[in-house]
Amino acid sequence: MKGLKATFCAVGVAAAMLTACNSAPEQNLTVSGLNPAKFDTIINEKPVKLYTLKNQNGMEVCITNYGGRIVSLVVPDKDGKPTDVVLGFDNIAQYADTLNSPSDYGSSVGRYANRIKNGQFQLGDSTYQLKQNDGPNCLHGGGTTGWMNQVYDAEQIGDSILKLTIVAEDGENGFPGTVKATTTYKVTADNTLDMVWEAETDKETIINQTNHNYYNLSGDFTQAAYDQVLYVNADKFTASDKLYIPTGEIRNVEGTAMDFRKPHAVGDSINSTYDQVANATGYDHNYCLNTNGDDTQVCATLWSPKTCILMEMRTNEPGVQVYSGNFQGVGKDADIIRKHGIKYPKHVSVCLESQKYPDSPNHPEWASPVLKPGEKYYSHASYTFSIFGAEK
Repeated sequence: MKGLKATFCAVGVAAAMLTACNSAPEQNLTVSGLNPAKFDTIINEKPVKLYTLKNQNGMEVCITNYGGRIVSLVVPDKDGKPTDVVLGFDNIAQYADTLNSPSDYGSSVGRYANRIKNGQFQLGDSTYQLKQNDGPNCLHGGGTTGWMNQVYDAEQIGDSILKLTIVAEDGENGFPGTVKATTTYKVTADNTLDMVWEAETDKETIINQTNHNYYNLSGDFTQAAYDQVLYVNADKFTASDKLYIPTGEIRNVEGTAMDFRKPHAVGDSINSTYDQVANATGYDHNYCLNTNGDDTQVCATLWSPKTCILMEMRTNEPGVQVYSGNFQGVGKDADIIRKHGIKYPKHVSVCLESQKYPDSPNHPEWASPVLKPGEKYYSHASYTFSIFGAEK
């Protein structure tokens, strides 16, 4: 086994929604303690609900079709205790309140995950200007007006599959082409969360979807995730400037704080003076995976010594963004109350986001995010949970 095993709405309706959510009867709670009634509402004239996927081995995944967001992900710990391992809110009002509690927690990001420099790119003879929502850059397809804050059409298939569909119009946030996209979530018998993104377009465009779960496998969101042991199967990463935009340089991880080829605790190097880590006050970087698009190989793992929960990631994408929650618990964010009444500290989690490289529309030498009419976009990522290192 690779990795660790191998080496040891709209803001205007948010207040009313919050009142309704807080008064919702506490009944029929999910294993993670969520009240589905707190997610039952209408946003942009479309119904929003909480959907629950599960298997027979104690795994439960709760998803809202608002932004395709995974709200909770429960797996058994070393003692068999159900443990929620992802960050988020316990009501739809806070997810929809993009002014007071903006987040990308658990979302299905589109049309383009990560950053595009100056919000600009060229296709053929046309230059497109995107929404600039991260300084001068475009982040996650426009952020508050991107897919993470749109309502998907939902179809649940049995206990273990949810298919979400969105249609994004030509010109949305500056992107060309009307795109029909689906995100399909599946919970399998071996405690795997399997995700597939598919899309078609009527005009040449770019697309780069991902899931944005924030993981803390200890289940304790009051503490930074410094003890989480990370492995990334990558010899290189894309160096970034001070605005997290790739410079075009592909650097070796060898001899730097970026090296996770041998699993070690995130906290061991998160305060490094190495320029890339120091600039981000942690990790917010794209790793160039050695797996070369082979989604049968483990590309990254995360492990908690407290719960002994091990997560193994696989993807067909060339890169994975490692983000260590550097903006959590900073400034106004420190006062926001999340699930279970908790205020998150800085570095409370680790994100592992499958992707094309950031700003790839402006780097033709990298894997292309271009999608043309008649083609089908396909992206796949899976996360398998098991117990490792527990005393027998």
